[in-house]
Amino acid sequence: MGVTVLVVDADPRSAGDWKSLLSHQGYDVVVAGTGEEALALCNSQRPDLVLLYDVLPDMHGLEVCRRIKSDPGNRLTPIILHAAAADFSNAMSAIDAGAADFWGHAPTPWEALSRLHSLLQLKTYIDEQAESVLLSLAQSIEARDPFDGSHCTRVSNNAVRFGKSLGLSRNDLEALRVAGLFHDIGKIGIPESILSKAGPLDRDESKIVMEHPIVGEQICAPLKSLRHALPLIRHHHERLDGSGYPDGLSGEQIPLTVRVLQIVDICDALTSDRSYRQNMPLPSALMVLYEEADRGWLDGDLVSQFASLVVGSAGSITLGSRRALASAEIAKLSAGNPARRLSRSRV
Repeated sequence: MGVTVLVVDADPRSAGDWKSLLSHQGYDVVVAGTGEEALALCNSQRPDLVLLYDVLPDMHGLEVCRRIKSDPGNRLTPIILHAAAADFSNAMSAIDAGAADFWGHAPTPWEALSRLHSLLQLKTYIDEQAESVLLSLAQSIEARDPFDGSHCTRVSNNAVRFGKSLGLSRNDLEALRVAGLFHDIGKIGIPESILSKAGPLDRDESKIVMEHPIVGEQICAPLKSLRHALPLIRHHHERLDGSGYPDGLSGEQIPLTVRVLQIVDICDALTSDRSYRQNMPLPSALMVLYEEADRGWLDGDLVSQFASLVVGSAGSITLGSRRALASAEIAKLSAGNPARRLSRSRV
């Protein structure tokens, strides 16, 4: 991924000079002329570094700096505040506002590039360390749940395998790999008493569980290496008919990679033991996927392709011919063993 620098400068000529200098060094440069424009670009572009002048037509650079750093997705984004005039009090104010560096004079091009590059190197190191910590956190969450095992690792590996069979791009495969590992990291906010509860969840408990995709997105948002996986982390419990959560997306609003991940995630959950039910054999789990496709929850074409991948074309055709019987068979299984009843909100 290229390194993006946001230059916030009300002077078009000065901003153009910065863009020329930084572009020649291989950086992707975006320019904003006002504070509001800078805030919007930070939200949409997620730059790796912000070079921010303190004098802007709509607000002071200190306010822009504070508002950028208040966004969880920009917590780790270094900001250089470039002041019109050197002032020690301004330097202290800049640090208090969250700036990583303060320029009280016009630096030479060499000095500017050197300081900017040093900050970007530091950010890369912090991102790498933070990603390692988050991976350890995701693994510890699985370790809390004796029934979860290596669920996220399996989902990651199998989602990539499924994606390859569909001919997805390298970037999409990487998003599936990362999202598979981190899609449940938001469960850190779910009390263990809920995660391991054997019986049905009450309304308040269900609401807590349904927050985990949002929490997971917030945890991963500051790291650039995870940003391409954020839609998958947030939306892996959406449904095509709009009845999913957290945003009620429907149809084409749900990206293809999300639809791929959720099928793999559900299948792995169904074929694994949970505190609230025993595991299903793979054919039964695939019939559940077909049933959910018939209900309008999952992408039916993708379910068929997934079934072909895991049991072979002939086996998937056999399963597909039994779709009309799937609901009755699953109901029979549930009646015979209450522990096998499905709880999709807890996948």
